[in-house]
Amino acid sequence: MKKVLFVLTSHEDLGDTGHKTGFWVEEFAAPYYLLKDKGVNITLASPKGGQPPIDPKSNEEDFQTPATVRFNEDKETQALLSKTEKLETVKEKGFDAIFFPGGHGPLWDLAEDKNAIALIEDFYNSNKPVAAVCHAPAVFKHTKTKDGKSLVSGKKVTGFTNGEEEAVQLTNVVPFLVEDMLKENGGIYSKKDDWATYAIVDGNLITGQNPASSELVAEYLLDKLK
Repeated sequence: MKKVLFVLTSHEDLGDTGHKTGFWVEEFAAPYYLLKDKGVNITLASPKGGQPPIDPKSNEEDFQTPATVRFNEDKETQALLSKTEKLETVKEKGFDAIFFPGGHGPLWDLAEDKNAIALIEDFYNSNKPVAAVCHAPAVFKHTKTKDGKSLVSGKKVTGFTNGEEEAVQLTNVVPFLVEDMLKENGGIYSKKDDWATYAIVDGNLITGQNPASSELVAEYLLDKLK
């Protein structure tokens, strides 16, 4: 049985707006169920452990999908989610891949978290897939290869676009823009139209553009696990 580590944000404050953020339900639920239904064993972790914050907006009716509906009726998975392991206690050994769901939260905590950075580098250096969707490619802000270059330098990547951030009116709230950061780190960034489904694979690096791309990222990850 293949084992995948899901790492979720613990950050819940949307800058200084007074609003809440966290992880985006669709970006957790769609990959979780796609992999789980194929027999993949999933472990959940977050920087603080316990219940990671859910972005309240992701539970609004406009953003419901079959995966979010399933999650909202799935008491067993909700219980597992409430007991995520503390990130500092988790090691790369014993897992076959690592996956980061998005939501705005990762921009504040996972992008800067030394344990998350070390884990990504350990997985990548062990030739294991590293996947992230939407805002979660923020985790590549400080990650490096063995030779000290940015992990995404010269790699084909995608992530939440500047246009999508502008559309949700958070350009001036977020600490940095995912698209800009990936380009600044030398990533070969590409995208489709705002909100279109798009994911890209470059070796063991798998990235998706937005919530609509979360299942595709999981499909690409599953292919890597075969």
